[in-house]
Amino acid sequence: MRFTKGHGTGNDFVIIEDVDGALDLTAEQVADLCHRRFGIGADGVLRVVRSAKDPAGAGMASEAEWFMDYRNSDGSIAEMCGNGVRVFTRYLVENGLAPVDQKGITVATRAGVVVAVVEGDEIRVRMRSPRVYAASTATTGPLTFPGVAVDCGNPHLVCGLHDSLPLSSLDLHLAPGYDKSLFASGVNVEFVVPAPALPETDLHVAMRVYERGSGETLSCGSGALAVGAVALRDAGLAMGTVAVDLPGGRLTVTHDDQDGWWLAGPAVLVATGDTL
Repeated sequence: MRFTKGHGTGNDFVIIEDVDGALDLTAEQVADLCHRRFGIGADGVLRVVRSAKDPAGAGMASEAEWFMDYRNSDGSIAEMCGNGVRVFTRYLVENGLAPVDQKGITVATRAGVVVAVVEGDEIRVRMRSPRVYAASTATTGPLTFPGVAVDCGNPHLVCGLHDSLPLSSLDLHLAPGYDKSLFASGVNVEFVVPAPALPETDLHVAMRVYERGSGETLSCGSGALAVGAVALRDAGLAMGTVAVDLPGGRLTVTHDDQDGWWLAGPAVLVATGDTL
């Protein structure tokens, strides 16, 4: 099996090209590929397949030639990955599967069709509009944090830290506790603190994230989108740009005057090889 390794702000992926949908990629194979000690090592797998050749993408084939089949590192299927779709787009362009287009490249995902615009080292993606919909809480050890649920095509719980608690103090070796009646399929939990003002952005925050099916990752694109949506709402801003700092780097979230929600950041391919 030929593979490519890529990352977006440290959120890393094994990319498998399967243009005609011939590969039956099992959960066990995904987990083996993603294992940090016995495999290639990654937060997830991106399978590159024509939308028409995959049952989950066939209904979107008229809108997008390519379907991003994303799997978490434990082999479970996920609806969306904001860093993943940027890396997926980089792979399409670098391997001649899609031309760079100023209007953007359409990509089908389980959360719907998104549009990716390549701008040098960065890729901007018009994401599904986030929906902030319910109050909830998360727990880490003895600590409980109030938060808000956000649907970005996949589930998120955004929690602000209180009492000047630093992000570095959180123990995220174990999954945070959450309301399983609200998040029946699990949830990505983001912990957020304010950060110093930056030029050319309206808001600046820092976050850490525990992703369902992968554990703590250096970055989560859809999580940054959720955090940006909550930050703009809490600031009373209908539009604006939020810089989101993660352990692996910076992403920007913008809500524009056309009601578009954009996620921007780097996407890098770092290696190719063959599995044994």
